[in-house]
Amino acid sequence: MNYEILHAFILATAALAVSPGPDNIYVITQSITNGKKYGLATVAGLISGCLVHTTLLAFGVSALIKANDRLFFAIKLFGALYLFYLAFKVFRSDAVVQLSGGKAPRKSLGQLFKQGLIMNVLNPKVTIFFLAFFPGFLFSDTLGTVVQFYVLGLLFMFVSFLVFSLIAILAGTISDYLTQHAGAGVFLKWMQIIVFLGIGIYLLLSDK
Repeated sequence: MNYEILHAFILATAALAVSPGPDNIYVITQSITNGKKYGLATVAGLISGCLVHTTLLAFGVSALIKANDRLFFAIKLFGALYLFYLAFKVFRSDAVVQLSGGKAPRKSLGQLFKQGLIMNVLNPKVTIFFLAFFPGFLFSDTLGTVVQFYVLGLLFMFVSFLVFSLIAILAGTISDYLTQHAGAGVFLKWMQIIVFLGIGIYLLLSDK
């Protein structure tokens, strides 16, 4: 078992969770509008949806990996190119983090959990991202690929839950800081670009 790969995966997951995207912006919005516990309910729903994508990945890609080494390489190549594409999209976007705290509808804790779950499960981009991200971090020659994908999925969920929960709790402070510091958007934009490029390069250089 290669613990260095797991450590790299945890760091990459944390960097991705911190980078501003639709999910954590939505968490901030709900927390500002309705309160921290409503933001945390949203986080719980979003993270729970990751288990569905992990299952699809584990049982779908594992069979392909066992069948053909070249196909596995193609999957990793696709993953790296997809991450480079995401970096390019961020590069072309405006360096502004849009927060719409006053526009978030008020819902119950159960409704927010359900909405977060549905948002995640029905988002094909999450499935594509998992397909791009996970295969390059397989960490064991003895454990089955299904088990490894589940370990990676659970680690991803745990780390993302911690980061997203912290974002929900500190939503007001984060929102005030982004509003008062125009340069924060530029920093966050380039942080996303570096994270996507870094993980993409790692995938290209990693071994099976």
